[in-house]
Order: sequence, then C-alpha cells, then structure tokens
Amino acid sequence: MSHHPPQIRIPATYMRGGTSKGVFFRLQDLPPAAQQPGAARDRLLLRVIGSPDPYGKQTDGMGGATSSTSKAVILARSTRPEHDVDYLFGQVAIDSAFVDWSGNCGNLSAAVGSFALAGGLVDAARVPRNGVATVRIWQMNIGKTIVAHVPISDGQVQETGDFELDGVTFPAAEVQLEFLDPAEEGEGGAIFPTGRLVDDLAVPGVGVLKATLINAGIPTIFLNAADLGYTGAELQPDINGDARALAMFEAIRAHGAVRMGLIRDAADAAGRQHTPKVAFVGPPRDYVASSGKPVRAGDVDLLVRALSMGKLHHAMMGTAAVAIAAAAAIPGTLVNLAAGGGARSAVRFGHPSGTLRVGAEARLEDGQWRITKALMSRSARVLMEGWVRVPGDAF
Repeated sequence: MSHHPPQIRIPATYMRGGTSKGVFFRLQDLPPAAQQPGAARDRLLLRVIGSPDPYGKQTDGMGGATSSTSKAVILARSTRPEHDVDYLFGQVAIDSAFVDWSGNCGNLSAAVGSFALAGGLVDAARVPRNGVATVRIWQMNIGKTIVAHVPISDGQVQETGDFELDGVTFPAAEVQLEFLDPAEEGEGGAIFPTGRLVDDLAVPGVGVLKATLINAGIPTIFLNAADLGYTGAELQPDINGDARALAMFEAIRAHGAVRMGLIRDAADAAGRQHTPKVAFVGPPRDYVASSGKPVRAGDVDLLVRALSMGKLHHAMMGTAAVAIAAAAAIPGTLVNLAAGGGARSAVRFGHPSGTLRVGAEARLEDGQWRITKALMSRSARVLMEGWVRVPGDAF
C-alpha cells in the first residue's frame, strides 16, 4: 500500500506576455491553503514552476530556467473601485526556495488583460463585440494602476496579428499598456529617492560611479556603460559568463539599494533579488542583435542593457522599460543624456534582442518631477491551457 498522495490538478493557463512567459491562475481556482499569501502559496508555486532546482533546469516543472520564464501570476476580480482585475506577480527563484513578491512584471502585464477577459474576470458590459477592450488592472505588488488596451474580434480576445516585438520570434496582436503614475511607489514615494537626478554611488571594490537612481515602474539603478568598461552593445554571453562582472553588478545593486532606501544594509540584498534592477546606458552605435539582425546607430536614440535576477536580460524587462521611459523624459538623467539630452516624450532604445519604443509624460510640479504615465506596446498569447498538476503534499 502506497503512502504517497496522488497528484492534484489546478486550473491554469501558460501564457507569453511580452518577452516573458508564466503560469497564470485565477485566485478562486487555487487550493484553499494557497488562496492567501504565505508559505503554502509559495511552496505551491515553487512546485508548479519546478524550483528549487540545483541543476538549474526546472525540468520537473513549468519554468524555463531563466528569470524571464520562471514566473507565476494570480488574478482575481478587483475589489477596488474603477478597476477590473487585481494582478499579483511572483518571481520564482530557480535554484533557491524563494518567491519574490517585491515588484511587478511589466512584460506579463501585457497578458493580464487577455487572461482576465478570457477568464470571465471583466464585466461583459465592458467588452465590445469588436474593437478594443480597456482593462483596468490594479497591480497589487506595487499598488499601481495599469490600463491594457486589448483587441477584440467577435467577442473574443484577438491574439494573432502582425505586431513584431524584438525578443519574440513570431508576430502577434498589439496590446498597448499605460502605466499610470508609475513613480509613486510605496517605498519612499519619490521618483528620485535621493532627491538627485545623478548621484555619486560609492561601491567598495568597484569605485565611485555616476548613477541615476529612479523609482518608476521598478526601482532601477542606471549607470554609464563607459564607466564600467562597456559600450552598451553587449549581448548575454559577454557578461553572463564573466563571474567577476556579475559579482561587480551585484555589489552595485546592493549598495544602490541601500542608497535608494530599499534595504538597510547591503547584506540584505540577497533576500531581495527582483528589485532593484541594474542597467547601463550608452550612446547609439551599430551592433548585431542576438538573433543576428543588425541594429543601426541611426535606428535608436540610445543603448540600454539591464540585469535581472543576477544575469544580463535577453531583451528588456517591461518594468525597466517604464523606468527608461521615465528617466529619458527628464532632462539631465544618465538615460536622458545618453539619448542626447533635452526634452523628449519618447525614445527608441537598443537592447540585446533588438529595439523598443517607449514613451512617458513628465512634468515638473513644485520643484519635483512627476511622471503621469508611461506607454509601451507589447503582445501576448495563450500557449497552453488546462490544469497543472502537483503532488498533493507539495504545499
């Protein structure tokens, strides 16, 4: 007689959003123990994704063994006025038993509207037979509103189309996202936590670096590529195989997090991997993207490379793209200066997979910069739907 419990099955949808993918759940479909935050929920999501995996492959789960593909989303009808859906995002660590709830995933935000519409989480009266459905999303991790404009055909989400997103192989339907008031996060509140557009950031073992520390979309530390010995045209192999470079970036991240008021001590950064992000910027130059496609200096306003979960990202995190849009719109930040300086409402930046255009509306109020909204286009697609299975004693 076996003493091992059978597997249970949980309704789930596997979706791509932007250049990420993750497992999406409706809150009501989760086992009761996982319907509230806590250890049971974290253990369940770890098991679904296949973490922690000392082999780093997530073979026994739904994860894809990269930070872009080790993600989970929980959605529910919104309890807040003027919102349709509550969106909670978990970044699942690959080799440790840890789910980071400290930030948003901007890429997967593109899939939230589609999932909410298909899953009956949006009032039918708000969905046109043909046209564009406006889904008002409450991003629970950071307490922000995101508005997704999702195309609808014959009452169904339109997923196919000819919108191309660098970092995603196949075209799909365009989903426009508006991130409203992206800067006023709960932690510190100010878009520039230090009160300065550019800081001198002292990092032991590295030196003093010019840095723009910004809190928009996700807390981000922007550096000049040249100060680090880079150009901004690097691809993943240039950095991810270099242990010294990765250690340097983690030291910068830890000390920047302290300066931003996110943690008290640099040693605390190990428990907060998802935020802040570190990125470096450079002026336009020609390079060849990871797909082999040439990117011309004349096609971009600046180059940006960003690290996520300790590695150089293959494209650009959606939340960091919001930070880029915000920083580019404010004259004098390192991002703005890399793009040539001056006032600008949109930029096209080069990343390892190609280019992306982002926009932001910035204004100066009582001597403080305020970003009213950041805008970008993404796409999303259901890859698979049905049930995920986990052992009944997994959580």
